[in-house]
Amino acid sequence: MKGYVITGTDTDVGKTVFAAALVGHLGARYWKPVQAGIKGGTDTQRVAALADGRATILPEAYVLDTPCSPHEAARIDRVQIAPERLVLPEGDGPLVVEGAGGALVPVSDDLLFADLFAGWGLPVILVARTALGTISHSLLSLEALRSRGVSVHGLAFIGDANPASEETIVRFGKVQHLGRLPRLDPLTPEALAEAFARQIRVDLL
Repeated sequence: MKGYVITGTDTDVGKTVFAAALVGHLGARYWKPVQAGIKGGTDTQRVAALADGRATILPEAYVLDTPCSPHEAARIDRVQIAPERLVLPEGDGPLVVEGAGGALVPVSDDLLFADLFAGWGLPVILVARTALGTISHSLLSLEALRSRGVSVHGLAFIGDANPASEETIVRFGKVQHLGRLPRLDPLTPEALAEAFARQIRVDLL
């Protein structure tokens, strides 16, 4: 199966926006296995809007009301997350899977997202902010993924250009730089597609 897993170095780094741009570019299928928190809309709804009809949107395995780590959201919502429901969906065309928060966010009481990634076997794209703290967060995330045998396809940045931090992460992390998306205001499907084509190394995807 061709595709990518999208994870972040932290919550709210911009991985959903990157995922939306990627699925739109590839005309891919999109799957968010576990959504925790629905106020203001889900990540799946946001990707569907930003991909603007250029992606196939698959339903989540779990949608939890509480906006926190999935394992805690499931406990609060009295839902049992079963690993057998988190198998990659079959189908034609590339698949883009988005995790929740960072790579080491717990899915359940005995399962981390990084462990799921290792079992799925798809290469991971790590999304990182360019702001202060990104070097340590990025390098720690890369180590956590690789320690589980996860293949890291590359790293994409979100935010204002920060060449010194970006170069440091790429050098120490031995990872390819896929490009950087700026924060877009307004964030529209057209603006996102244009920025992705201009700023991201689509030849590496």
